[in-house]
Amino acid sequence: MFAAGFVLWGAGSALRSGTMQALVYEELERAGAAGAYARLIGRSEAVSLLAVVAASAVASPVLAAGGYRALGAASAAACALCAVAGWFLPESRGSGEQEEPSLGAVVREGWAQVRGEPAVRWALVLVVVLEGVTSLDEYVPLLVRSTGAAEASVPLLVLVVTVGDAVGGWLAGRRAGWLAPVLVVGAVCLAAGSLSGRPAGLVGVAAAFGVFRWAMAAADARLQARIGDGARATVTSVAGFGAETVAVLAFAGWALGSRWAGAGALMGAAAVPYAVVALVLWSGARRGRVHREM
Repeated sequence: MFAAGFVLWGAGSALRSGTMQALVYEELERAGAAGAYARLIGRSEAVSLLAVVAASAVASPVLAAGGYRALGAASAAACALCAVAGWFLPESRGSGEQEEPSLGAVVREGWAQVRGEPAVRWALVLVVVLEGVTSLDEYVPLLVRSTGAAEASVPLLVLVVTVGDAVGGWLAGRRAGWLAPVLVVGAVCLAAGSLSGRPAGLVGVAAAFGVFRWAMAAADARLQARIGDGARATVTSVAGFGAETVAVLAFAGWALGSRWAGAGALMGAAAVPYAVVALVLWSGARRGRVHREM
């Protein structure tokens, strides 16, 4: 039953991947508020991160009071509440006279947009790289331990980084045109904070993850603005799959690199992809200005 529950949990995640973003963007677009997408998605991510912090905080007393059965029951209740919330999400279906396209037609349209439209393709790559590399936040506890911080203070220092991440999500939707320079700042903060080897350096790491959360919302909004409605869920799902693939590669890279380097050096090296993305964005923006002037 436990294994079956995880299979169903994974299936639910797969069904939600892409479709939630598509639903939110299309509903905002119908309401004439598509420009609020990045802010809404970013703030939902911020609330999600703070909910993780709250759940982590109450896990110990719940475990002490009711054991693993209490934790399991609380987890099941949380999933049930999520299902109820999803059921009540608004969905405008139009006049109801339009015929629903088949799954094959939707997938074909999505791949056609990715292959045939460079703007969609580059926006997709941007989302994949940013979200995939940021999965290294799983290793923040190891980074904290590598600074020599006392064991009792490790959760608090991890919380500092989580709060920085949440602040970045809350500020999403502002100054989206500054994506390239802000990513450079984030890369510098990540490298400097990680390589410092001191607990104080985690403030820089927190700032970096806040920048990356802000950038992911901006990249997601850029992708949504370039996709046609008929293929939105498909293309966004492809982005999610690509991000998970990059995440697995990042985990494998960390495992391999840990044979020769510590957590600080490995997390500092993660700043390189962000700097490369910023350089590509800056180069593309510059070429666009040149073409407009010509």
